[in-house]
Amino acid sequence: MTVNANESARDPGLLILASLADIPRHGYSMIEDIASWSGTRLGPGTLYGALARLQERGLIEPVESVDRRRPYRLTAAGAAVLAEQLDSLERVVEIARGRLIHG
Repeated sequence: MTVNANESARDPGLLILASLADIPRHGYSMIEDIASWSGTRLGPGTLYGALARLQERGLIEPVESVDRRRPYRLTAAGAAVLAEQLDSLERVVEIARGRLIHG
């Protein structure tokens, strides 16, 4: 999986990066957080597959935990990718809204 400008705002990787933008979260917490603001409920397989790919790319990293939960946090590289994706999505929204108004 790659997170790039051509992917939907409902892409699991992008949703996970957005969820981790403010605080570290474990799997269930991410699922609930993402559902609360996106309307998308990721299944465990989708979530953990995307987490593995994001970690492999160095965009997220695990955080030490005292219990069995495994929280993750955004890395500097992940924050940069997220910012790039948000800029790209903003351009798409701006163009589409302008075309709706003038179309």
